[in-house]
Amino acid sequence: MNKYRTHNCSELSENEINQHVHLSGWLHRKRDHGNLLFIDLRDHYGITQCVIENNNNFFPVLEKSRPESVIKISGNVVKRSSGTENLELKTGKIEISIDSVEILSDAQELPMPVFGEQDYPEDIRLKYRYLDLRRDEMHKNIILRSKVISFIRSEMLKLGFLEYQTPILTSSSPEGARDFLVPSRLNPGKFYALPQAPQQFKQLIMVSGFDKYFQIAPCFRDEDARADRSPGEFYQLDLEMSFVEQEDIFNVVEKLMINLFKNFSSKKILDEKFPRIPYQETMEKYGTDKPDLRNPLVIKELTDLFKRDDVKFDIFKKLVKQGSIVRAIITKNTKEKPRSFFDNIDKWAKEQGASGLAYFTIEKDKDEIKGKGPVGKFFSEDSLREIMKNCNAKVGDSVFLACGKQKEIEKILSIARNKIAQDLNIIDKEKLAFCWITDYPMYELDDNSKKIIFSHNPFSMPQGKIKELNFDKPLDIKAYQYDIVCNGIELSSGAIRNHVPELMYKLFSVAGYTKEEVNKKFSGMINAFSYGAPPHGGIAPGIDRIVMLLAEKENIREVTLFPMNQNAEDLMMQAPSEVNDNQLKELNIKKDIKKN
Repeated sequence: MNKYRTHNCSELSENEINQHVHLSGWLHRKRDHGNLLFIDLRDHYGITQCVIENNNNFFPVLEKSRPESVIKISGNVVKRSSGTENLELKTGKIEISIDSVEILSDAQELPMPVFGEQDYPEDIRLKYRYLDLRRDEMHKNIILRSKVISFIRSEMLKLGFLEYQTPILTSSSPEGARDFLVPSRLNPGKFYALPQAPQQFKQLIMVSGFDKYFQIAPCFRDEDARADRSPGEFYQLDLEMSFVEQEDIFNVVEKLMINLFKNFSSKKILDEKFPRIPYQETMEKYGTDKPDLRNPLVIKELTDLFKRDDVKFDIFKKLVKQGSIVRAIITKNTKEKPRSFFDNIDKWAKEQGASGLAYFTIEKDKDEIKGKGPVGKFFSEDSLREIMKNCNAKVGDSVFLACGKQKEIEKILSIARNKIAQDLNIIDKEKLAFCWITDYPMYELDDNSKKIIFSHNPFSMPQGKIKELNFDKPLDIKAYQYDIVCNGIELSSGAIRNHVPELMYKLFSVAGYTKEEVNKKFSGMINAFSYGAPPHGGIAPGIDRIVMLLAEKENIREVTLFPMNQNAEDLMMQAPSEVNDNQLKELNIKKDIKKN
């Protein structure tokens, strides 16, 4: 190949025995057997075992070399002696008998180990990310990411899409997360914004007469970090199509996801025709718009039951009279579970900030149906039979009850549903359960300001013609907005877009925007729509989340090369950093920082 290597560290086998070879890589680990020194040499491709005798002039060189030093080894390929083969390695049947060594780069004492997969503080891992990425697991995650992106590109081209690039420096947008702002030197006092998504541009591509667009797009949002969201930047598969309806988008994405996950995962897709679940239904049945459909537990409505005279559970009855609701989770065949199982779930619910989960088990004493447990005595036989009928419950099943305001109940029961399923071990982790969440409300009421705001994407098309929409009841307006979810993880949001200027002005006015404000913030899009805009729609699956799911990781930083920490800091490059006064002067910016 060249002076550094004739082969890489994964390709030598018994076919090359007696060949003289050169290998280069990192000193992965050493094993000193006195008269023999064994070296595991690692490169991007794999590991090859090398051995040197103590009478070799280069023995002291290797003996003193630290782990992760970069070295070149020359020697003959020999067969490993019987019983010493390592079949977990591609090169496990051979080794290199070293005749010479060249140190290409010495390594200092390591701040963290590369050999092995020990847990290490995240800040150390991020500061020395180049070492962290040498670890086998991390290395494989990043390779997987690269292969996934290449596969996506190939599939999109097969589906008739073309890839276009949109600007990175653009205007600030009033919706969504906070923008990252970039001052303009040539236009003092004005700022560019890094795009939160190529939303307006991809719609303008459709207006420009192109039919199917995609891009592996970098997106920038100044928001707090979460396990499934990295602060700063992330990547998404951005796509848009003209002259389409919602199902057309679904068909494209389903084909892509099925092919992608079949290619990179051994898990079985539960339903290849992804279920369509309206937003209202998913909130009622699962308490969340990100349901894990591997979990068979379903939430049931029981508010009216507590209006009966033969139900004596006074705490709940009083709350229901005050406007609270009651919902339940039924667990099948759990009467034999110990008291600790139920008490632990109740305790867990209280730790989450809820008042707890009331519970009882449905049992039969001769011909009489009874409730056994802390609150079972408050229910008559008739009321228990009604629960059984409404909730498809049977003798031997248990009932967990929660009472409160709707949002509170949805929140606690959505996570309780997952907690109970995990404790019962009823989630099939070898399955992939995709679904579409559809029919999102166009608007919602902001909890703090009590103002009407967009619930999803402000550029979405409402369901119904403009003359048929009841703008006096904006919370009842549904939109052609949709999310794709897999195993409880939201992979993407999308929508059929609003391409009608008159309707756009009206929808923004409901959210408190004047026509002048819309023209100022979205002038490019509004003007373009005035010159003939096709019906269009799209979606943008998150690349990071897809890879995270395929790699079976719970933290997105495990599948990205150089992520920031929770405080949006790049510890390796020491960003964000201060800039000098001359740079600020060029940008007509003055610092006014108040010290604590």
